Amino acid sequence: MPSSAKDIQLRELKDTVSQLKTMISEQTELIQSLRLIIDEKSSHEKALQEQVDYLTKKLFGSSNERRSDDIPGQHNLFDEAEVEQDFSLLEEETVIREHTRKKKATHGELFKGLKVEKVVIPLPEEEQVCPVYGTQMALIGEEYVRRELEFIPATCKVIEYYSQSYGCPSCKEGLGDTEKPVIIKSQVPAALVGKGPALASTVAWTMYQKYANGLPLYRQEKDWKQYGAPISRTTLANWIIYCSQNYFQPMYDYFHRELLKRKFAMADETRVQVLNEDG
Repeated sequence: MPSSAKDIQLRELKDTVSQLKTMISEQTELIQSLRLIIDEKSSHEKALQEQVDYLTKKLFGSSNERRSDDIPGQHNLFDEAEVEQDFSLLEEETVIREHTRKKKATHGELFKGLKVEKVVIPLPEEEQVCPVYGTQMALIGEEYVRRELEFIPATCKVIEYYSQSYGCPSCKEGLGDTEKPVIIKSQVPAALVGKGPALASTVAWTMYQKYANGLPLYRQEKDWKQYGAPISRTTLANWIIYCSQNYFQPMYDYFHRELLKRKFAMADETRVQVLNEDG
């Protein structure tokens, strides 16, 4: 009887061990599958984070390719002056390892296209007396000291158009053959955009600021307000669209028609590899 109980207990233990082995095997498979899922999630998360870092850097980061310490995000928005500084520009030439660096452009060469205003600083009258003999001193020459670049902020002005009317005195006094006096008005040039206040230079500046300098319309709206002309971004957008459709589109269509008249068109397509092909 004791032997039979031991056999039963032994079989139960064997069954328990077998169940535990099965459970361990299932748990091991589950762990492996979870690890695979975690690895896939980690890889996907890493790829997404790289995209976020890239887009964040493109949107907020510095566009200067010379930097090697760019930090993704907005950390480098306010250190442009420190990044772009180069004190060597203040020197005309620098000797490095027994050779001379080429002289940089002088201020006169840099600003040769700008209008020059000459400012002469005279000697005060009380100092124009010789301290030795007390005689009046005479001007014998002047010496160049430095150049300074002055920025003149943009200004706005309003142009009002008036037409003039001309009448015939003879018709007015009834000396002519007409029943009513002859009156002729001068022709005022047509407005650029409907009846709005848009002048060609105004719209051109708006387009230049937006597409060449990348300045959004909501920021231009603030600039116009500071200039004394509170023009809304909606009006600016209307100007751009109207001029694009009514002035640029006809020009584009004309050049398109002229292009289609040609037998072939020349283009510089840099994405086509032609340098290393056989033959």
